[in-house]
Amino acid sequence: MKKLALFIAALLFSTFFYDQSIGLNLFLFSILTVVILFINNQTYFKNRKTQIYSAAYLITGLTIFFHSSTLSIIANVVSFFTLIGHLSETKSSIYINWLNGLYTTIAGFFHRNFAISETKSNEDDIEKKEPIDYLHWAKIILIPAVILITFIALYKEGNPVFSNIIEKIDFSFVNIQWLLVAGLGYYLFNNIYAPIEVEPATELDLKTENSLQKTSAFSLPKLKQENQLGVILISLLNALIVLYLITDIAFLTSDMEIRASLFSAQVHSGINALIASIVIAIMILLYVFRGNLNFYEQNKTLKRLAYTWIILNILLVISIAFKNSQYIYYFGLTYKRIGVLVYLILATIGLVTTLLKISSIKNNWYLFRVNTQAAFIILVMSSAINWDYHITNYNFKYAKSMDFKYLLNLSNNNTFILNEQLNTKALDEDDVAQIKSKYHKYIYQLRTNNWQELLYDNFKLNKK
Repeated sequence: MKKLALFIAALLFSTFFYDQSIGLNLFLFSILTVVILFINNQTYFKNRKTQIYSAAYLITGLTIFFHSSTLSIIANVVSFFTLIGHLSETKSSIYINWLNGLYTTIAGFFHRNFAISETKSNEDDIEKKEPIDYLHWAKIILIPAVILITFIALYKEGNPVFSNIIEKIDFSFVNIQWLLVAGLGYYLFNNIYAPIEVEPATELDLKTENSLQKTSAFSLPKLKQENQLGVILISLLNALIVLYLITDIAFLTSDMEIRASLFSAQVHSGINALIASIVIAIMILLYVFRGNLNFYEQNKTLKRLAYTWIILNILLVISIAFKNSQYIYYFGLTYKRIGVLVYLILATIGLVTTLLKISSIKNNWYLFRVNTQAAFIILVMSSAINWDYHITNYNFKYAKSMDFKYLLNLSNNNTFILNEQLNTKALDEDDVAQIKSKYHKYIYQLRTNNWQELLYDNFKLNKK
């Protein structure tokens, strides 16, 4: 049953992807993958987390059908590795899922068939598997084939009737490349149908808890010195960030015309530095609260200062977000400006989880686990948005000024809305010509799509 399912899946894989661009086929492949995994791992699919990861994987596949973009394809691939890695060990962290998923996809077949078992407690109780004699199988296939071809060639020379029969046999219908893609599909599904784990990494992850433990090197004099250093350092950093926020508020409330002219330079030169400062802030707190200082009874002042610094850094995030939003207001949306907002969300999550780490005495593994999970959720959610459409729509409707060439160079996901602007916006002749060129090229692509390459825009076009 398993072999038949893998064989059918391989044929479908080649049907979906051979000589086809990405579209409906990737969503169909996502469904096929979940079916293959379900057939061999039914008990795991009762797990709520497995169901969530399966839904996330299918959603990213469906997203590609609605608006095929690089981000949605990346999200689909990451979700693929996440689901497969999760099935190898359902209790492991998400970054271990990625490792196990990648390893299973690449080397699952070889691991199951050629890995040497290190633990053999009782050799008499273990049923020994006879090794496959590959040389024997090669002889069975190759020797008869070579001899058969040789005699066919000889008989063709000796009998014209036989020669005519052989020459009429047409194997042009056999597509070697299609069969190779099917073979690749069989190898892929044969790898993933029973996910495996990278044992050392998975075992270490399962053994590592989130809580921080007091070590044997607990020394009150040393901890007192560390506490004093931490109080002085974080007090100074709190004073510095307060001063910065005051000056930042003064800048943000300055004359509007000056602000408009300075925002470009201010954002480009300032935001990267401020983002780096937030990362360094988190790293300093992780270093200060890395060990036994968490259990030092007189660390309450240090903790309060740390909480204050985290809150002030969150205010700094809000300040950066405000600057970025003003920059978007004046100069329009771009992927980099959206990327800044996404990073600020991640930075806020990092600051909040750092606060929880300090208050609940968690270790750095806790931060890594929670934040990688958050990054995965944001990736899946952001991939479901047609950014090209919304960037174009916002810039035409609300931006004070915009880079038209930037909009034109975006993917085909904004083609229809660009074409709509021909009737609503006063554009120069060159802009109109470029929009029409992009529109007609995309329409031609949609009309020549095979069923595997279908996109939601195909159905929108049919309605029009």
